[in-house]
Amino acid sequence: MKKIIETIGFLVLLQGAGGLLYEWTGWFRFWTVVRHVDFLGDRMLFVNLVLIVAGAAVMVAADAVKG
Repeated sequence: MKKIIETIGFLVLLQGAGGLLYEWTGWFRFWTVVRHVDFLGDRMLFVNLVLIVAGAAVMVAADAVKG
C-alpha cells in the first residue's frame, strides 16, 4: 500500500512539473492533464504549483502508512 501511495504522489508531482515546463517552454503539450481542463483557464501556473506541493506531501505522508 505504501508503494502505491508513493507512486500516486510521484505521478501528481510529475504532472505539476510537466505543467510548469509546458507553461514556460511549450514542451509536454500532450502529456499534461491540467492543460485539458477548460475551467482552470488562466490559473494554470498556480494549479501546477499546487500539484507539485501536493505530490510531495503525499510522498512524505506515505511514510506514515504501515504495510
